[in-house]
Amino acid sequence: TYLGSQRFAEIAARHGAEVRVTPVNFGEVFPRTGGLPLAKRAPERQAYRMMELKRWRKHLDLPINLEPKFFPANDRLAACMVLAAGETGGKPLELAQAFGKAVWEQERNIADEDTCKAIAQETGHDADALLAKAQEEATGKRYDKLTEDAIARGVFGAPSYVYKDEIFWGQDRLDFLDRALSEG
Repeated sequence: TYLGSQRFAEIAARHGAEVRVTPVNFGEVFPRTGGLPLAKRAPERQAYRMMELKRWRKHLDLPINLEPKFFPANDRLAACMVLAAGETGGKPLELAQAFGKAVWEQERNIADEDTCKAIAQETGHDADALLAKAQEEATGKRYDKLTEDAIARGVFGAPSYVYKDEIFWGQDRLDFLDRALSEG
């Protein structure tokens, strides 16, 4: 997801597309749609994933850490903060990108409340208000419902971009999403 986040934002901006960031719990999505968490994948698949990360890092010239210290992390709080940003007039895409950068470039733990607050503050949000909204029961229930909705519509992996009910899975499918947006 992080590999494509900046390109996705640029594509959306170029087309004037409205982006609705919809965080979902992929820890729930993967097992229910036939996927496996990284640690349970065959060694061959894990090795290939690492090779692809190196390729994409070089191709995109991103300073991505191939084995981040805090991955996978319990990202529920961060995801709920992104939801809260969207519900309160904040910048959910920018916040989601900052959480991604925190994990993949900065070795920060997005499972930690203080880290999440700092990232929210760095992206211009009122960190305390956003955290309070993220911790509301209603926000957690919305996150769970969005996860169920994603599974029901056929989402099975991250990132998934949905345009006109068509799923584009993987950052390597951004060219197809770009074309679809061009065609209207």
